Amino acid sequence: MPTEGLNRQPILENEQLLLRPLHPDDWEALFAVASDPAIWEQHPMHDRWREDVFRVFFEDALAQGGALAIIDKAKDQIIGSSRYQAYDPEDGGSVEIGWTFFATRCWGKGINPAVKRLMLEHAFGSVERVDFRVGETNYRSRIALENIGAERSDRTELTRYDGKRVLHVVYEITRDGFESGPLVR
Repeated sequence: MPTEGLNRQPILENEQLLLRPLHPDDWEALFAVASDPAIWEQHPMHDRWREDVFRVFFEDALAQGGALAIIDKAKDQIIGSSRYQAYDPEDGGSVEIGWTFFATRCWGKGINPAVKRLMLEHAFGSVERVDFRVGETNYRSRIALENIGAERSDRTELTRYDGKRVLHVVYEITRDGFESGPLVR
């Protein structure tokens, strides 16, 4: 049964990973990961590898209050970040999980599904639905979402970046879908 509210900055962990609230002193380690242009090549904000652009992203993550650092426990090293955003308690509750990125050396190693499992398990203690907003042409992220059981909804969002229109599509996982989906233990 859902509990009241959602702690958007929990400490979550499994054998391999620790997710904890992002701190201002994580800047150097997280920018070392984010400065790889390959991470952002399909992302609508494809220049986020630049220090000035990532600084805005990092400061926003801290200000929003839902950002988590993702740490490889064996190496005691930050390997990425994710966020809980847009929490809405109405109609059973929903939250967005997103803004996720990992060091390229972590790609294809099962890190994303492990992180999403931890975050979804936590979220579904408080909400009925989790949303994921992704740039329409970010096929790497869209495939990753489909692989964890997210389904594309009919919702979209149009924003602007660098003077251009950017279409985001919205994927979702419901509590029931999660409990019968590919991330169930």
